[in-house]
Amino acid sequence: MKLLRYGPIGQEKPAALDAQGVIRDLSMLLPDLTGKQLDAVTLNALTAIDLTRLPSVPADVRIGCPVNGVGKIICVGLNYADHARESGLEPPPEPVLFMKPSSSIIGPNDNVVIPRGSVKTDWEVELGVVIGSTTSYVEEVDALGYVAGYVVINDVSEREFQLERAGQWDKGKGCDTFSPIGPWLVTRDEISDPHALPLWLEVNGKRVQNSSTNQFIFGIPKLVSYISQFMTLYPGDVISTGTPPGVGLGQKPMPWYLRPGDSMRLGIDGLGVQQQLCQAWARSSQVFLG
Repeated sequence: MKLLRYGPIGQEKPAALDAQGVIRDLSMLLPDLTGKQLDAVTLNALTAIDLTRLPSVPADVRIGCPVNGVGKIICVGLNYADHARESGLEPPPEPVLFMKPSSSIIGPNDNVVIPRGSVKTDWEVELGVVIGSTTSYVEEVDALGYVAGYVVINDVSEREFQLERAGQWDKGKGCDTFSPIGPWLVTRDEISDPHALPLWLEVNGKRVQNSSTNQFIFGIPKLVSYISQFMTLYPGDVISTGTPPGVGLGQKPMPWYLRPGDSMRLGIDGLGVQQQLCQAWARSSQVFLG
């Protein structure tokens, strides 16, 4: 099932995409799509519904983040060997973890704001794993059972803040608008193998990332199990599984980065496509969870 949220920022309603690609309103059945609605009982009940009997929604409506109230985004760094090498680093012996705040979340097609003083804002297409049930010290063999579904994420990053300003990576990862998520949450049953999904990203129409999740260093069961050894994962939490090569930092013959007016378009097979326009930071800008 493909679940989503639509409507103006702060007023999103739950919906699902039917087999013909029509958005169907779920608000008469659910108050919202949060971690509370991602349990197996609710998802199974939704799957049994004849979506064509529900009200349709105009195709040009704004799409928000498919899960409201995301508690935390746990990101995996350097999970593709080629990306590690283009960053001048060796593939890690175990997963590298960092966090992004929920305040960085926007809808999949909302504008990305270049932070004040930024000179190295970068792009990263990533597969997101949405947790469906409380997870702590889970074994790898059981880990996929705790996953509700998958999403597209653009892990927007400011490389100077991340790598040249001392301390941890978070300061270059958590800026407002730096986590476009969606368009859909695709439930686990629709994805036969999350380790064989082509993913790509274009900047101003030029394809710069083109890879597959079959290039993961650490697969999803390993990541869910590993992260659950250090923190409890709750329904609605998101794991961003890392990006393949082709980021701005790794461009040849020299790096290049996003500027106001640039556009990004990215997608993962079966999970949809998102697109953002980059805009300059302004003091009057208001950023909301999308």
